[in-house]
Amino acid sequence: MTAEQFRDLIAPITGGIHGKALDGRLEAELNAAYPADGAAFYDIFEACKQAIAAGWMCNREAGGIRFGRVIKPGDATHGFSVDVVDMKDVKGPHHRHPKGEVDMIMPIDAAAQFDGSGAGWKVYGPDSAHHPTVTGGRALVLYLLPQGAIEFTK
Repeated sequence: MTAEQFRDLIAPITGGIHGKALDGRLEAELNAAYPADGAAFYDIFEACKQAIAAGWMCNREAGGIRFGRVIKPGDATHGFSVDVVDMKDVKGPHHRHPKGEVDMIMPIDAAAQFDGSGAGWKVYGPDSAHHPTVTGGRALVLYLLPQGAIEFTK
């Protein structure tokens, strides 16, 4: 799995959400179109695991969280950046989503949840903020950020 192949896996999703409101309706749409037990979700999850094993994804670490920006925002991903984090029973740094955030939650451990949600999609609207938190074990979370916009708070 190369970074280019990974980008090609993500591009249909970013193309489908580009220009849509980041809200509960989009969350439901993503969970219907790309369910956690579906082929596309599985392919992205497997690609993440392969890329982490290869060392080019989640290649930084701080506070018990492995992370990294995989794709900068650009035309190929319809203006979205792609970040992936690897978290296990940890509360991450507080941050704000000026333009919103779309999360793909991929539990490594069956009981793992991200911000109270199991496998699937979670959408935060513009100007939302949180401490990203994984409980119940280990999970990978893929973040799509419009124009890569994120503001870490103190």
